[in-house]
Amino acid sequence: MQCKEGGAMRLLVAEDDRDLAEVLGVFLERNNFAVEVVGDGRTALDHGLSGAYDGIVLDVMMPAMDGIEVLRRLRDAGVDTPVMMLTAKGATRDRIEGFDAGADDYLPKPFSPDELLSRVRAMLRRRGPWQPRTASFGDLVLDLDGSVLSCGVRSVQLSRREFQVMELLMAAPGAVTPAEQILERVWGWDAEAEVNVVWVHISNVRKKLASLGSSVSIVAIRGLGYTLREAAGD
Repeated sequence: MQCKEGGAMRLLVAEDDRDLAEVLGVFLERNNFAVEVVGDGRTALDHGLSGAYDGIVLDVMMPAMDGIEVLRRLRDAGVDTPVMMLTAKGATRDRIEGFDAGADDYLPKPFSPDELLSRVRAMLRRRGPWQPRTASFGDLVLDLDGSVLSCGVRSVQLSRREFQVMELLMAAPGAVTPAEQILERVWGWDAEAEVNVVWVHISNVRKKLASLGSSVSIVAIRGLGYTLREAAGD
């Protein structure tokens, strides 16, 4: 599958499982991406260095060169194309290794094509220079590698969805983000979830903020959406 010309977002998919690679390529093309599929790490590196892609989906375990090494070399060469890692490895240390190498997202196998699509779309919407490993607002620090939210010496683990909601809000502090936009960016355009699932996750994050004793709160602006707000000092 060759990368197409035109307005479609361009993806490089590097996966040595030929059946899975073919399925992913066809699925992503049906969802309006221009896709090129390669089956080994060295070819993935050569293609990635071209800078011709809007995003890269990169398997870890590949012949010729593993995905982590491919990613390290891309980042060392100054390539800031968003990269999602696909791997059967689910241990925390493997996730950290991928993020340390410069990954923007990490999806362990097995996964559903719909989840992959949602995560790829979210990754591309965040396109820009390689993100720092933490985000902060007020007295909060969000660990972008481990999904841990901290306030001073206290910290709490966020679920994947809670993390994505908090990451989105912290990316635009002070801005009001509509619930529908949160639903789209976190759950994906094609998700069957309804907007009330956003309220449930906002409520869960609020409880965790309270447990941290943070001065930051998630405020609902009636009819508009949600925003982060820091309490005024004494």
